[in-house]
Amino acid sequence: MPRAKPIHPWPLRLTHWLNVLAISMMLGSGWQIYNASPLFGFNIPYILTIGGWLGAAIAWHLAFMWLLVVNGLIYFIWGGASGHFKKFFPIRPRAVLQDIKAAFAFNLAHEKGVYNAVQKLLYLGVLLAGIVIVISGLAIWKPVQLWFFCDLLGGYFAARYVHFFAMAAIMSFIIIHVLLVIMVPKVLPPMITGGRLEE
Repeated sequence: MPRAKPIHPWPLRLTHWLNVLAISMMLGSGWQIYNASPLFGFNIPYILTIGGWLGAAIAWHLAFMWLLVVNGLIYFIWGGASGHFKKFFPIRPRAVLQDIKAAFAFNLAHEKGVYNAVQKLLYLGVLLAGIVIVISGLAIWKPVQLWFFCDLLGGYFAARYVHFFAMAAIMSFIIIHVLLVIMVPKVLPPMITGGRLEE
């Protein structure tokens, strides 16, 4: 008799939903921090920010930074030990283009427990953006003590731009991720319940 296993094991689901909380809080508080000293000629709408003022926004940002970092480390350790990251490879350009076309035609196929080419590319991209945003965030937070991160990124002011663009990459991933879930809604319940995959 075939043995059922979860499509998404509980460590994956736990770190996923903790990331939703941590990233939501860090985006909102980060946008409040950005508004105190904008890099570009626009401000983030106040309704999207968290903290109400600079001091509170920094406090929220630093608090959830630790959740994000610890949760990220758990995910990377689990992902490496469990073989989860093998699901992200290989990535073939032709397959990515085919899946993008299928997504726009609302005809994106989804096999349980298997990432399509677009998902593979997006997940690897957001993991890279996550590493960059942590390094640039540490450089901005402690530019003297963590001077090597500042030097790596070209100095404090350059690190602010790197941090902003890494945030924009993560925000773009979130928008695409949510759109793909809307296009293929059956992928959401297994991320809550685990789902079952026959093996």
